[in-house]
Amino acid sequence: MALAHSLVVDNIGSLITNDPTVGEGPLGILRNAAVVITDGDVEFVGPAGATADERIDAEGACVLPGFVDSHTHLVFAGDRAEEFTARMAGQPYDGGGIRVTTDATRATDTSELDRLVRLRLHEAHWAGTTTIEIKSGYGLNVADEARSLEIAKRHTTETTFLGAHLLPSEYEGRADDYIDLVCTEMLDASRPHAKWIDAFCETGAFDEEQCRAVLEAGEAAGLGMRLHGNQLGTGPGVQLAVECGCASVDHCTHLTDGDVDALAGSDTVATFLPAADFSTRQPYPDARRVIDAGATVAIASNCNPGSSYTTSMSFCIAIAVREMRMTIDEAIQAVTTGGAAALQRDDVGHLSPGAAGHLVILDAPSHHHLAYRPGVPLIRHTIGPLGSES
Repeated sequence: MALAHSLVVDNIGSLITNDPTVGEGPLGILRNAAVVITDGDVEFVGPAGATADERIDAEGACVLPGFVDSHTHLVFAGDRAEEFTARMAGQPYDGGGIRVTTDATRATDTSELDRLVRLRLHEAHWAGTTTIEIKSGYGLNVADEARSLEIAKRHTTETTFLGAHLLPSEYEGRADDYIDLVCTEMLDASRPHAKWIDAFCETGAFDEEQCRAVLEAGEAAGLGMRLHGNQLGTGPGVQLAVECGCASVDHCTHLTDGDVDALAGSDTVATFLPAADFSTRQPYPDARRVIDAGATVAIASNCNPGSSYTTSMSFCIAIAVREMRMTIDEAIQAVTTGGAAALQRDDVGHLSPGAAGHLVILDAPSHHHLAYRPGVPLIRHTIGPLGSES
């Protein structure tokens, strides 16, 4: 039997546990602290000076749970830099560029796609992400959707089948036929590699009944449900997600009072994707309104080549605080416990005994610096499962 291995991160100036029973305030902050991780799980949080087999000196810095990025599209080839440039010059975003990425992804062999995913994961890990969700959605046929998910599953357990991302060109004018394919043959091929199912409920993508059919087929196949909704304008996405009991509804850029009330009265997490609103020049959602109503909120990167080509959750935090009326404490919770709630995980997003030992050491004395110093690489060290320690 292998001997247990322990690691202590000691001499922590400010330790965010996200456990109010462990430390002060909603973030459960401990001062002059240590955290001990044994065989990958938190064994101890408390005063500095704890011992273990291996020691990292935090040198008075802030330590917080690793970021939980609950919405990404990492399996793709190519980029859409020219589309971004055109958008910055005034061209509106309509989601149609997804077909450009689909063509590039279909034309790229599996080993190269896997290499590209690994590079993006390494980048995300350096930026503090320790738990990540990866969607398909750039295959849009049976073989390539299944292939995308098989690649994603090599790197994370949080895999999402997004065959209903956009209508592929070969099904132009036959959206219902394509949804039938998604709900049958494509779902059957993708299900062994997927934990979740998702759909893009938006003008220009799929309507309410088409998305409902996808969600219901996925649920019947044993998959959890998520939904893209209310990105480009108000619409049925939020209400459909709540009605179906989705774990999260993502984007939430345009919300009516009824949408906010529905979220507040449900367990569906409102996941904001502020880097997408930045990149597409959409208005930023008013997170204050949603939080004050009592809904659970998350922030995710939405890393993809068209509307949010970033893996930096720190960037998303800074936008949320500056533009979405969130406090820095709320933004930290949104990228940790909020992301965990969106993935229905209770083992990540916090640092208390029994939790996964995923954490970030900042090059800063407090978590406030993540918004106070936007664009500065403040992640000194990441400990988590996305790869080797950074």
